[in-house]
Order: sequence, then structure tokens, then C-alpha cells
Amino acid sequence: MQCSHSTDRPDLGQLPDDAVGLAALLRAWRARVGRRMGLGKPLPQVEVAAGIGMSERWYRDLERGAMPRLDARTLAALAVALRLCPDERATLFLYAAGGEPFPAVSAGSVDLTPLRRLLRLQPTQPAYLTDNAWNVLAHNEVMAEWFPWVRIPGANLVRWGLTDPEAREQMADWPRHGRAYLAMLRYAMAQYPGHPELAGILRAALADPECRRIWDDGPVIIANRDGHTFRLSIPRFAPHTVDVVAQVLHPVGYPGLRLTFLNPMTTSDD
Repeated sequence: MQCSHSTDRPDLGQLPDDAVGLAALLRAWRARVGRRMGLGKPLPQVEVAAGIGMSERWYRDLERGAMPRLDARTLAALAVALRLCPDERATLFLYAAGGEPFPAVSAGSVDLTPLRRLLRLQPTQPAYLTDNAWNVLAHNEVMAEWFPWVRIPGANLVRWGLTDPEAREQMADWPRHGRAYLAMLRYAMAQYPGHPELAGILRAALADPECRRIWDDGPVIIANRDGHTFRLSIPRFAPHTVDVVAQVLHPVGYPGLRLTFLNPMTTSDD
């Protein structure tokens, strides 16, 4: 299992050249600013360059894939010029820095016993542990009762959510979930450039027409889904549905790992 930061760029298979990377995002963000301003076209490169105090040629080269040294002032000005949200701004800084400064740990390099024990202490709510590519490393019994697929060796949350027909049956308003998973993939690929499993998940997702349509619809970016509320149709609850809120924790001593708890909502939670 590849969980650590890798500097080797993987073979992206059938992905088009402009599907991933900072240059593609900059072009999409500039086009979005133009739409929001009612220009009917992308904001001109010369205006973006002027907003950050650089030459038009410098910015044009940046959109073509050049990666000059970018200081914090320039990055902050670029984020303002392109009207980036916090997660998009973080993505910009990640690309400029060459990825996450703290490499993710691998499941085989750390003792996961304390985290597994924490999962077992949750007797009533589904809880699970994933690595930086969303491979399921551990889960409690309730999680397996709700989602039996987590017992399968190699279970991966995002791959299941994007490519398994069961996910589309169990997640109400699946397109919203699909968009969120693809948005998290964009962010993760900026965190861990060249990560082969992330590229493989994206390649598999984009082979699906619906996922490809969502991906091509625009570069939505989400760092995490902490606090996200959604509705599930789980066979054990049929014919009823259950509303849950996801709480995502990042253990400081385990970079790249995520502890997620699905908390069923009740009327008193509203």
C-alpha cells in the first residue's frame, strides 16, 4: 500500500494533459472571475498580472505550466485577484510549495493500535480510519454493519463513493456527493503530487460518464467534509433513511491519516 509522499509523477492514463495541475486551475479560476464580473469571457491575463504586480508575460508563462519561485506576497495577491475561497487559496499555496510539507505516514510505518482502540470505544456510531488516499485502515463494528464493503481487503472510501453503484443507491442526492469526492481529490493531488493511488482513483472515476461530466463542469475544491450533513439509505434501516453528520479528525502524530465519525442526527440535534 502506497501511503507516503512520492515525488515520481504517475502515468495518468487517459487523463487529458490539462485535467490536473496548477496551470489548469489558474485558467479555470480566471474564466470563473470573468463570468462573475459579467465579462462574457475570462478575465484578461494582463489584468490578473497587474493585480499582483507582475508582467503579463510572467503570468502567461505561469498558466502555461512554468513554476517560478512564488513568495507569500505574490501568492496572496494572486488569490485575491482570482477571488479564491480558503480551500482554493490553500491549494494554490500547496502547489507553490510542491505539496504538503509534512509527508504522510504509511500504515506500516506507525503503530495504529491507539487509533484502532479509539474506534472500538465508539459502540453506537460508525467510525473509521483512512490514509491520505482514503484507503480504509481500520473501522469499528458499527461501520461494518452499515457498510459491509469496508471488510473487503483494499477498501477505499472515495473509490467506492465515485465508482460503486451501491454508493449511488445509498447516498441521497449522489451527484452532490460525487462532486464533493472529486473536489477532495483535487485538493489531495495538490497535497501529494505524484501520488499513484490518487491518480488511479481519478482515472477510474473519469472513466464513468457522470463523474466525468461533474469533473469537467468546473474545478471545485474541498479540503475536507468535516461537519457535512447528509442522508443515507442503508439496507438495515429500510424502508427508512438516516441523517448523519460527519466529524473528521486529523491526529497530529499521524500526518495524512483521518479519523471519521458518522453521528446519526436526532430531532434534538436540530
